[in-house]
Amino acid sequence: MSKVIFHADSRYAAIAAAPSAAPGAGAALLDARRRPLRDLRISVTDRCNFRCTYCMPREVFNAHHEFMPHGALLSFEEITRVARVAAQLGVQKIRLTGGEPLLRKSLEALVEMLARLSTPQGRPLEVTLTTNGTLLAKKAQALKDAGLSRVTVSLDALDDHMFERMSDSQVSVKRVLEGIDVAARVGLPVKVNMVVRKGLNDGQILPMARHFRHSGHILRFIEFMDVGSTNGWNLREVLTGAEILQRIAAEFPLEPVQAGYRGEVANRWRYADDGGEIGLITSMSQPFCGDCTRARLSPEGKLFLCLFASQGHDLRALLRGGAGDGEIAARLAGIWSARDDRYSELRGRATQAEEKIEMSYIGG
Repeated sequence: MSKVIFHADSRYAAIAAAPSAAPGAGAALLDARRRPLRDLRISVTDRCNFRCTYCMPREVFNAHHEFMPHGALLSFEEITRVARVAAQLGVQKIRLTGGEPLLRKSLEALVEMLARLSTPQGRPLEVTLTTNGTLLAKKAQALKDAGLSRVTVSLDALDDHMFERMSDSQVSVKRVLEGIDVAARVGLPVKVNMVVRKGLNDGQILPMARHFRHSGHILRFIEFMDVGSTNGWNLREVLTGAEILQRIAAEFPLEPVQAGYRGEVANRWRYADDGGEIGLITSMSQPFCGDCTRARLSPEGKLFLCLFASQGHDLRALLRGGAGDGEIAARLAGIWSARDDRYSELRGRATQAEEKIEMSYIGG
C-alpha cells in the first residue's frame, strides 16, 4: 500500500503490526486428515439486504427475526487479532463475508488492518471479499485503497424478473453490474458466483456465460447445496456441474485448466477461443472435502470447521477474557488438529448433522 488512509484510526495500524506471541509460529498445522489451515473466512455481520431463497428465505428472516446486536459482534481489533494469530498458524488468505459484509460500517478500515498482516515468511495476507454487489460501486475505491486483493460478486441471473425472484429484493441487475464495472475500473480483480437451481434459474446459465465471456471476469457456477436448515433444499433442484458444463460446451468449446493450489474449490475451464474462464463448484456431485483448507469465523467469534457444521467453538470468550496470543494460538491449534469434518463426502448417511448452521451466519 502506498499510503495510510485512515489517519483518525491509527490505533488499527498498531494492532495489525503487533508481534504475535503464538508458539511454533510458521509450523505446519494439520487437521486429523492431514489438511492444512490456509483460509479463514470471516463473517462480519449476519445482516443482509437480500432475502435469497437459498440463503435467507423471507418467511424465516422476516421483520420478527432478531439479528445480533452490535455489541455482540467482534470488533475490528478482535477480528484482526484472530487473523494475526491464524496467520502464524498457516493462514494465507482472508475472505470477508456475511450476511452482506458491506453493510458493516467502515469495512474498509478492517480491510486496511488485515492487509497489514503477513505470514511468518513475510508474505502479506491475501484479503478478499464476497458481496452481493449492491454497495460495491460506492465502496470499490476505498476497498482498493485499503488493500483489498480482489472481490467476488454473487449474481444469480441477468434477467431482472428472475433476479428479483432469486434475491427476493427490488434491486436491479444493472446496479450489481455497475458495482462489478466500478470494481474492475479501480483495479480489483472480479469473480462472479451464480447459484444454479434446476427448474428456476438454470435458463440463465447461457446468458450469464455469454455476458461474461471476454469480460476479464471469471464466472463460477455453484450447485444448489443443502446449507442450513431453512432453504427448502431438494435434490431434484440440483443441476450438477457436469450438466452445467455440457450446456455451455454445446455453444462454446471448453478446455480444462489445472488447479492453481491445493484446496481450490472450483473446477476450472477456459474457452477454447481465449474468451476467458469459468469455474464449477460441485459440493453435491463431486465433494472436495479431502482438500478443504478453510475455517470460518462467525460475527460474534465462533470458529466453524465446515460450511455444514452444527456447532462452533467460542473464541470471543478468550478475546474478551484477557487471554494472550499464545493461549488463542493454542486454542486454534487444538481445534484444527482435531478437525475431521467431511460432510459432503458423508452426505445422506446417518452420521451427518441434522441441524446445520445457516449460510447467512458464517458465509458461503
